[in-house]
Amino acid sequence: MLIPFQEKLPQVSASAYVAEGAKLIGAVTVDEEASIWFNCVLRADIDEIRVGRRTNIQDGTVVHLDLGQPCLIGEDVTIGHGAIIHGCIIENQALISMGAIILSGAKIGARSVIGAGAVVLEGQEIPPDSVVLGVPAKVRRQVSEADLARAKHGVEEYVRLGQMMRCGQSNS
Repeated sequence: MLIPFQEKLPQVSASAYVAEGAKLIGAVTVDEEASIWFNCVLRADIDEIRVGRRTNIQDGTVVHLDLGQPCLIGEDVTIGHGAIIHGCIIENQALISMGAIILSGAKIGARSVIGAGAVVLEGQEIPPDSVVLGVPAKVRRQVSEADLARAKHGVEEYVRLGQMMRCGQSNS
């Protein structure tokens, strides 16, 4: 559902998929081939949320922000089920695992993997190509080729699934 707020209506590319039950509020932009899955809430009431090309935001995720801290999500990003993403920057090809929490002012470097349930603190900067785990989140190692291949496969699979759903092919 697209909900206007203060005369700002979410903008969704014709090639993107927004699942039934997802709510996009205010200054939200969703780029080409991105997908927003069931029961997600993207609430851009005090700043903007941008979702890059081919990015997938999975079921039950909440994306919000703080004044002066928009939420900018790059291209080819996967955000797993039930994550909380708040007023942060997530660079291209990052993988945010299920239940992770990214707090305001954080920056997730390109190709980084944030582990399930990790909490990235306010203002914390994660270098590119990092694997991050724990509460609070700490860099544990550099990403491997296998990590990158899994992340790429996940993006491709969600683009495919989103296109199938968008075209009404979910029963075939």
